[in-house]
Formats: sequence, C-alpha cells, structure tokens
Amino acid sequence: MATRAPKVNLVNLSKTDYRGAPTTLCQGCGHNSISSQIIAACYELSLVPEEIVKFSGIGCSSKAPTYFLGRSFGFNSLHGRMPSLATGALFADTSLRGLAMSGDGDTASIGMGQFKHVMRRNLPLVYIVANNGVYGLTKGQFSATAEEGLQLKGHGQNPYMPIDIVWEAIVSQATFVARSFAGDPKQVKELVKAALNHRGIAILDIISPCVTFNNRDDAYHSYAWGKEHESPLHDLFFVPAAEEILVDYEEGESKEVKLHDGSRIILRKLDKGHDPTDRAHVLSMLEEANRQQELLTGLIYINPEAPSLFDLYNLPAEPLNRLGQDRLRPSQQVLDEINGLMF
Repeated sequence: MATRAPKVNLVNLSKTDYRGAPTTLCQGCGHNSISSQIIAACYELSLVPEEIVKFSGIGCSSKAPTYFLGRSFGFNSLHGRMPSLATGALFADTSLRGLAMSGDGDTASIGMGQFKHVMRRNLPLVYIVANNGVYGLTKGQFSATAEEGLQLKGHGQNPYMPIDIVWEAIVSQATFVARSFAGDPKQVKELVKAALNHRGIAILDIISPCVTFNNRDDAYHSYAWGKEHESPLHDLFFVPAAEEILVDYEEGESKEVKLHDGSRIILRKLDKGHDPTDRAHVLSMLEEANRQQELLTGLIYINPEAPSLFDLYNLPAEPLNRLGQDRLRPSQQVLDEINGLMF
C-alpha cells in the first residue's frame, strides 16, 4: 500500500521539518503549546529554518527552543543575558531572522536591564516571554510577574506588586507589543506570524500557566500534599501529568479561565475597533484593564515606522560576517587622511 506524501509548503518543506527534539517539559505545560504554534507559524509562512536563529536564556521557557526548528542554529545564553547575545549575532548577519524565547524570571528579574535596552534599540527580533509567575527550574519561587498576594506552597505570600511585561515594553518604546494566552493557540500563532514580519523588536507576553508549582492543591493524592508528607530515600523528582488549558472566544469578548491551582484569570480580546498605533490610548487602556483585573490579549501596540537598529547604523545588505578584511579595514589612504585631521 502506497503511503501518502506529507504536505509541503512553498519552500517544499513539511511541518516535520520545523520540529525539534522531543520535549522534556511537564505534560500540559503551556510552553509546549507555544512551541507548537511557532512550528505552525514558520511552516505556514514558508520560512527556511536555516535562515532563522534562535536565542534563549535560562529557565523552563529557555529550554523550549530545543523543541522547535531543529534545523536552525541556536544560542543558550547566561541567565538574563540573551538580548546582548542576540544583538551581536544579528548585527553580524542581518540576513537572519531572530527568534528569542525567554521567561518572566529570565526577562523581568535578572534580565530586566538588558530587556529595557534591547527594546529602546529596536533590534529586529521576535522576543517571546513565556510568563507563568514562578521559577519552574528552581522549584517554584515567585517571579517578578507574580501577582501581589499570591500564596504558594513553601514560599508563603507574595508581598510585591507585579511587573507588567506589556506595560514595560510600551514605555520602553518597543515597536510591536502583544499579549496572548498559551491555551489560545489560534491567537498565539497569528501573533507569532505578525511578529516575524515586523522589522523591529516584537515583544510577545504569553501567559503560560505552570502545571507544577503555581498551585494550591491540598488533596491527599496531589503532588503538593505528597511532597510535604513523604520521607524520601533519594532526592527524586516527579511531576504528575495535567491537561493543557485551552480556550476559544471571540474578539471583544471576556472569558474567565480557571488555572491548575484553582485560581482564575479574566482574559479579554481586543476588538476590531482598537487602534494599536495610538500609544497614549494604549497606556490608558492598560491602566483601566488592570483596575478591572482583566488581561488584555491581542496586538496591543505597533509602530511600523520607527527605524530599526540596522537602519540606525546603515548596515549593508551583505552581512558583516561575510565581508573580507580588504573591505572591513580602512585603506592606508583613509588612515592617512584621518591622522592628518588629528595631528
């Protein structure tokens, strides 16, 4: 019996060509859903994987690039230092598309300084923040985006006001700012597509609930209760499977979503009448949404006219790392002219 050939896109690649290694993240983790939508977006846009370079820092989210675009080169940086690595790599080769995957700890805590500067420089980079409010790799401490008053087992109550990634991006002059929810795959995919076609910094704050640590389950068969009452012979670590949270709702609608820990968030999709180029209105809208305890999702702000970092430095079309010494070094005549002006 003949097997059916896989469906291919305009560059003659199948969806499989955009996948990476099997995930080692917890079953039901929203980060896996984000990875799936990156795969789908790149496949549907007919992008060549070798023309995309991936960047990440440290954290569960920063492991995710392993699970998509296996044919693309990638760099895993020091904690919070991904933006400077991405700046150097993309400055050296402007022909590549940059795709970064970070987390709320990697971006909003140790990496906040670099996050602010990569936005003001408008580096052409898709910067995804998989945001779950906890440090998953170090067993669930509060991150800088955790809401005030959040109670977590073993960590007490969070006394601090949270950092809003979207708010920080807009006030830092980012030229593309969006928010989504990992359980809304259709919206995530379309936002990733739009971000990949933006010439400038594209910040995507994607709420991705942690199925392991951001919970308050007191049932005797729960992970939290078992961990508190066990007498371990070895330091073993097991995370029970959880169902991925999926939502489906229309533009302009609000939807309450129950998370794995029993807490609830209210999502509201922006309607068609929203003007994402009106920065003052966007900031006012975010302020009102925070008062209403709503999480706005969609393309929140965009400025397609701002010059990118490449424009500011008037970089040539040919990548700098392809230029030979004869073109990179100034000629003796030029050096003599410079020295003549100085002395």
